[in-house]
Order: sequence, then C-alpha cells, then structure tokens
Amino acid sequence: MKLYLKSLSMHLRGELEYRVNFILSFLSQIFVFFTYYFIILALFTKFDHIKGFTLYEVLLCFSIIQFGFSFNEVFARGIDKFDVLIIHGNFDRLLLRPKNIILQVLCSDSDFVKVSRMIQALIVMGIALIHLEISWNLFRILCLLFMLISSCVIFFGIFLAAAAYCFFTVQGLEVRNVFTDGGKHMAQYPIGVFQKGFVLFFTFVIPYAFVNYYPLLYFLGRSNSIYYAFSPLLVFFFLFPCILLFYFGMRRYTSVGS
Repeated sequence: MKLYLKSLSMHLRGELEYRVNFILSFLSQIFVFFTYYFIILALFTKFDHIKGFTLYEVLLCFSIIQFGFSFNEVFARGIDKFDVLIIHGNFDRLLLRPKNIILQVLCSDSDFVKVSRMIQALIVMGIALIHLEISWNLFRILCLLFMLISSCVIFFGIFLAAAAYCFFTVQGLEVRNVFTDGGKHMAQYPIGVFQKGFVLFFTFVIPYAFVNYYPLLYFLGRSNSIYYAFSPLLVFFFLFPCILLFYFGMRRYTSVGS
C-alpha cells in the first residue's frame, strides 16, 4: 500500500507540472460528464418514467455507475491501459521485479483529471437523494455504501478481464470498450428496464444488476427483502475469476518480441 500511495503521489506531481493543461483537462471532463447527465434529462422531457423508474431514481442509478467507473479511471488507470504496457514491452520489466504484478500495474499509471467525474457523480447522487423520499435506516445506509463499493469492484474486475485478453491479442481496445464504456452506458439505467435476456446476462455473467438494480429496489422501498440490501457483496464473487483469468493469461505470456 505504501508503494501504491507513493506512486499516486508521483503521478499527481507529474500531472501538476503542467498546471494549465491539467486545469483545462479537468474542466473539459466536467463538460463531458454533463453531456451524459443532460441526455437523461432530455429523455425525461418526453417520458414521466421508464418502466416505473422516475428521473431521480434513474439519476441515482446513473451516479453510482459513473462513480465506480471514474474511480477506476483514476486509481486503476494502469490496468485500463494495460495494452500500452504490452505493446511498449514495459510489462516484461515488471515481471522482473519482486513485487505483486497487479500492484505494479496499478502503480504504472493514474489519471487525476478524472477526479472531476467522481465529484460530479457524488453531486448528482446528492441531488437525486434530496428529491427522493427515502425512509433512512441503517440497512439503507449500508445498501447505498455497498452499491458504491460494488460499482468500483465490478469495473476493476472488468478492467482485469480486459487486461487478460491483451495477453492473447496484444491490443484489446474494442473488446474492452464493449464491456466498460458500453456496459457503463447500459448499467446507468436500472437493468430491469431492459429485455429479459439482457437482465439475465447482466445478473449472472456481468453482475451489474447486483450493483444498482436489486439493491436499488430495497433502497427505494420497492422490496422488503434484506437480501437485496446485501446483494452488492455478491460482486466480489465476480472479481475472483477475473483475477484468476489475469494470472492465467500471464502464465501464457511469451513477450511481444523486439
């Protein structure tokens, strides 16, 4: 952990060496984020609800997913850009060092510009919570916390799985974007609004439904099942095979050549 924190400090100092560029990039990310936000607002100018979910319920769902994705873009950027390590041959050097390989990949890069998206996601979440009539109790507080944590965990797992794919194909941008950016845009709406096939896929294959659908039902008072409140913890079972897949690919890695 000390090594990781040290690497974060170094990356932050490096980005702040070019302060004007950092500030402009930070501001640009604010505008990019709000394009997603305004798309949802525009959608609800035509509809009062989507399969029973109101604007602020969808915005809560949206903010949870955006927070988890942005968190990984900041703190797991090395895994998100793993194909760059492979292509440039830098991964070979990591293999020679006596440290955990995933930790080294995490330390290889970060993107503090995306902190703006994390902040905006929390702001949108606050707006949604203010407008929703939530009967707060301990379980609902835990449920919200679990949703945020599981959102970070599921994208970390997807980034790891995409990195494992790069061991076999070197470049995995297209496949990675299908499940990261594509999954993010789909999961920012309650999964239950989609067809049954999508619901099953995003419950049992990539468990977005356990991030912000089943727990959302409990949080909004649409279900009294306490199991729904703790269902985000099931996302950790998705993380384990992603880690195993990464090490499986690494064992079969034979370098990219000279």
